Amino acid sequence: DVHIVESGGGEVQAGGSLRLSCAASDHAFKNFDVSWVRQVPGKDPEPVSMIEPGGENICYTDFANGRFTFSRDNAGDMLYLQMDNLQIDDTALYRCVLSKGTEAFAWGEGTQVTVSS
Repeated sequence: DVHIVESGGGEVQAGGSLRLSCAASDHAFKNFDVSWVRQVPGKDPEPVSMIEPGGENICYTDFANGRFTFSRDNAGDMLYLQMDNLQIDDTALYRCVLSKGTEAFAWGEGTQVTVSS
């Protein structure tokens, strides 16, 4: 089974920035789509951004477009989500998800992001 680990979350004031990291075993990022999703208690997971295995195509949900940047290192073994101008509504558990086609098959435990006023 693929093992996913996220890190980089924390508490930040509104307008601040955080950089989340995601690592996976077995070089999984080279073979599958990877998404960041966020989740708050009582609500369904909300897509944030997605990157294809080659790294050329990246898409963002409207609220993330222009504020968040999804990137990968040259070796393709680490993925990053740079989040700027964070707002209170961005408070959530951010999780890294591997997908094959439309099927998500591996989820990390997530890293908590808390934005305060």
